[in-house]
Amino acid sequence: MQLPDMNLLVALDALLDEGSVVGAAQRMNLSPAAMSRTLGRIRDALGDPILVRAGRGLVPTPRALALREQVSQLVEQAGQVFRNGDDVDLPSLDRAFNIRTNDLFIALYGARLLHKMHEQAPRTVLRFVPESPGGDDDSVLRDGRTDLIISSTVDLGPEIKVQSLFHTHYVGLARSDHPIFQQPITPLSFASYPQISVSRRGRANGPIDVELANFKVERRVALITPSFHSALFSLPDSNLILPMPANILSSVERLGLPLRSFEIPVPLERVNVMQAWHPRFHNDPAHRWLRQTLKACCNIDP
Repeated sequence: MQLPDMNLLVALDALLDEGSVVGAAQRMNLSPAAMSRTLGRIRDALGDPILVRAGRGLVPTPRALALREQVSQLVEQAGQVFRNGDDVDLPSLDRAFNIRTNDLFIALYGARLLHKMHEQAPRTVLRFVPESPGGDDDSVLRDGRTDLIISSTVDLGPEIKVQSLFHTHYVGLARSDHPIFQQPITPLSFASYPQISVSRRGRANGPIDVELANFKVERRVALITPSFHSALFSLPDSNLILPMPANILSSVERLGLPLRSFEIPVPLERVNVMQAWHPRFHNDPAHRWLRQTLKACCNIDP
C-alpha cells in the first residue's frame, strides 16, 4: 500500500486555513503557480475540488469543511513527532512571542509578564501587537503570526483554543470634582453627561445603552477613541464620563490624575477576559509555558 504524500497534507491544511492559493503559497514559501499545481494534486488524490470559485474568491466544498479539523489535527500530530519531547530548555530559549491585546492589558500586566518570563527564559522577547478593527483575529492566529489574542470580545472559529484569565466589571470614571458627584447617581443623572466610548471598531453603543433603555434613558456618546489611555487624559478638563474595567483603577491611581470612580447605576454582566491560540501551538512546550506564565500573572491582583 502506497503511503500518502505528507507534503500534500501540510499544503491542504494551509489551503483550508487561508482559503486562498496565494495565502497558502505565502505560508509555505511557494509561488502561487506551484501551490496551484499542488492543489491540483490534492484534488486528484481526494476526488474533490476542495476549493471552488465564488466571485473573486474561493470557498471550501462540503468535503473540505468536513476534513478541516481532521487535517489540522494530523498536521499537528505529525509535527510533534519531530519535536524534542515535551520539555523546553528555558534558559536557552531564544524566541519572540507575539500577543495581540489592548492598551489596558499591556499597562496592567505587560511588565509583570516580561519579568516572570525573564526569570526563567532571559533570552525571550515579548512583542505586543495592537488590536485591529478589521475583525481578522482568526486569520492572524491561523497563519502563525500571532501566538495569543487576549480580549473579551473576540469572535473566533470553532477550532481556536481559549482559556479564561480573569473576570472584571465596568465602573464609571470622571474628574474628581465632576458635578455628577453632587447628588445620588441614577440612570438619569448618569446619562445626562457626555460620555466616551472606547472601541477598536469605532462603535458608540454597547451593553450600557441596552440597560439604560430599560429605564427609558439614552446617553450621548460624544467621544469615540480606540484606546483607554487616550480616553483617560480627556477626563480632567471636561465633563466627560468614561466607563472602564474596574481592574485598571489601581493603575489610574498611580498616574496621579484627579479622577474618581463610581458604580454605574445599571446592571451589567461581568466581563470575561480570555487568551486564545491556534491548535498548531497547543502542544508546543514553549507556547504552553507562555500560556501558563501569563495565566499566573493574571491570578495576582495588579
